[in-house]
Amino acid sequence: MYIAAIDQGTTSSRCIIFNHAGEPVGSGQLEHEQIYPQAGWVEHDPMEIWENVQTAVSQAISAANITPADITAIGITNQRETAVVWNKRTGKPLYNAIVWQDTRTDALCKTFGGAVGATRYQQQTGLPLATYFSAPKVRWILDNVDGVRDAAMHGEAIVGTIDSWLIWNLSGGAAGGVHVTDVTNASRTMLMGLETLAWSPTIAAEMGIPLEMLPDIRPSSQIYGYTSADTPFGSGIPIAGDLGDQQAAMAGQSCFDAGDVKNTYGTGCFMLLNTGEEIVHSQHGLLTTVCYQFGEEAAVYALEGSIAITGALVQWLRDNLNLIENAADIEACAQQVEDNGDVYFVPAFSGLFAPYWRDDARGAIVGLTRFANKGHICRAALEATAFQTRELFDAMRADVNTDINSIKVDGGMVHNELLMQFQADLLNIPTIRPKVAETTALGAAYAAGLAVNFWANKAALRQQWGVDKTWQPSANDHARTELYTRWKKAVTKTFDWKEQAINN
Repeated sequence: MYIAAIDQGTTSSRCIIFNHAGEPVGSGQLEHEQIYPQAGWVEHDPMEIWENVQTAVSQAISAANITPADITAIGITNQRETAVVWNKRTGKPLYNAIVWQDTRTDALCKTFGGAVGATRYQQQTGLPLATYFSAPKVRWILDNVDGVRDAAMHGEAIVGTIDSWLIWNLSGGAAGGVHVTDVTNASRTMLMGLETLAWSPTIAAEMGIPLEMLPDIRPSSQIYGYTSADTPFGSGIPIAGDLGDQQAAMAGQSCFDAGDVKNTYGTGCFMLLNTGEEIVHSQHGLLTTVCYQFGEEAAVYALEGSIAITGALVQWLRDNLNLIENAADIEACAQQVEDNGDVYFVPAFSGLFAPYWRDDARGAIVGLTRFANKGHICRAALEATAFQTRELFDAMRADVNTDINSIKVDGGMVHNELLMQFQADLLNIPTIRPKVAETTALGAAYAAGLAVNFWANKAALRQQWGVDKTWQPSANDHARTELYTRWKKAVTKTFDWKEQAINN
């Protein structure tokens, strides 16, 4: 028997089939369109995502050479904060999904903050008011898309993050789909109380979002419903796991103990520190979020540092500038030069997330001279990922006032040797890549498997985790001192750009 994990990400949708040893035995994947209606706006077509998920599921089942009857349960993991509003009677989206990178709600966030500012809801939700999170996106749709607020008031329009959209469709859609989310995704909306694990009527009212639109909040590991006959799974398979992608990676990395840290290198970069059952409010620009809640167990919390643009910067160099033909080519290009040539690339394309939270920032390449070439640009792009990770790492250590002795890493960029060695040098701790690289999907599978007793407990999952490679930091501290100091100076050059552009 097997567990199926659906990993719906920012750029693609995947389905991976795992066996009892936690090994992938078959997969399918399709990319979806990135829609940019205007500068700062990023959207996805929810119907395209749903269709791609179904195709990926069929591909994975075929690749694993199994039948749907061999699948014990399904886990979901998803791009977080991306919001979808749809009509529950027709099953059709009322607007494109507004993606977590979208910045159109900047003015709305400032309005919500009022005299208090960005910290208005942070004590309750763990989140600053920022364009990153779901609630302002939902309010924008209610205010700007004809008929949506009226449909919401009549009980027809419902909302969710991508996990809710997929679970609803998998479990019957307009013919009786289950409208749920889990505590990790709910904790990214800015509408859920960290202590109560419930929607806040006060915050929802102040943001003008009807509570009736919102899904039920459930644990991350629980049977939510069963697949319907018109899905590639056929009818009756339990949908039993639901985690936001970064929390899923924590589970896939077996970061179940307080003090465990992982960093995922994807479209963006996301570092999480398990703080156990303690809610730690950051004093250094990090988010407080729910890490997971399995069944009837108490919720486990985390500190998180979020970076908007890392892997997406490599894609930008490929697609927008045509500096490289394939994303993997960036390492060879960067290795053509001995160092960055004093070039620094701050990819604040949608502002800066942690630890700055500057919506006004925009991207900049600084330090350019006639000496610089595309090798320096590529190297600066890779180093930007490591520098931004170092900023999160420093904030994390300051918040918990303790040393962090190693970091587990996952995501597409961890196969870049140049980046991983530079990362180890910059953090001055071992950087560890696991044997199973698909940690996000694996975490969703673990959550589903625990709910149906496919795996007995977290101890059994820890035993499956193994090391593929460890990068040890070099003795030379040049990266940790001079280079990092230059990076911090480069970051300051991106501030206030949006206001300056508007005024001029």
